[in-house]
Amino acid sequence: MAVRAVEAPAIGERGAVISVAVHAGDPVSGEGAVASLRSTPGITLLPPDRRREADVLLVTVHQTTEDMVCWMERAASESTNPEMRIVLLAETISEHHLMRAVTSGLVGFLPREEADRDRVVKTIRDSSRDRALVPEQMVGWLLEQVRTIQRTVLVPNGLTVGGLQEREVEVLRLLADGLDTVEIAERLNYSERTIKNIVSGMLTRLNLRNRSHAVAYAMRCGAL
Repeated sequence: MAVRAVEAPAIGERGAVISVAVHAGDPVSGEGAVASLRSTPGITLLPPDRRREADVLLVTVHQTTEDMVCWMERAASESTNPEMRIVLLAETISEHHLMRAVTSGLVGFLPREEADRDRVVKTIRDSSRDRALVPEQMVGWLLEQVRTIQRTVLVPNGLTVGGLQEREVEVLRLLADGLDTVEIAERLNYSERTIKNIVSGMLTRLNLRNRSHAVAYAMRCGAL
């Protein structure tokens, strides 16, 4: 199965060491994964009770079942590291489960028959360098699902892929160009109060810290 690299959301600034927690569908697979990573430079293994802190969660199973996808969703929601990423080793994953796994933080998938130590280590390291490794077929699945969401949900509601409204994107584009509130209001023929309300509502809805964070978010999700 051919594999190619695609862009993934950045884990963020961190040191050279990547903390990894292993979750396996059976003890033998788990022990094998831990043994192969134990002496790897730049990787530190976390025990199961510290899984929530991990930079990368390495999941190794034979089949990607509904229960396992639910487990990944739960692991993502319980994580204390908001930038945790998941690398999955399995025989396959269905199109139905793929988007849910990606939403939970999946950035790397390796078929078990191709998951030798070097490829696993490379995928873990790539997950912390703004890259992901997934089979080409799965890239096609994801693109089709994104197009479907955009066509049936976002566009009818005036939203972009990042959940931004069209007028929010207009404001952010002008903020990125260095304009202040008064200048943006004049450019868009809105009142200053309206611009402030647009920005405030956007920051609250998307849990963004400030205007700079909002611009960065829009750029990373492709709205700008």
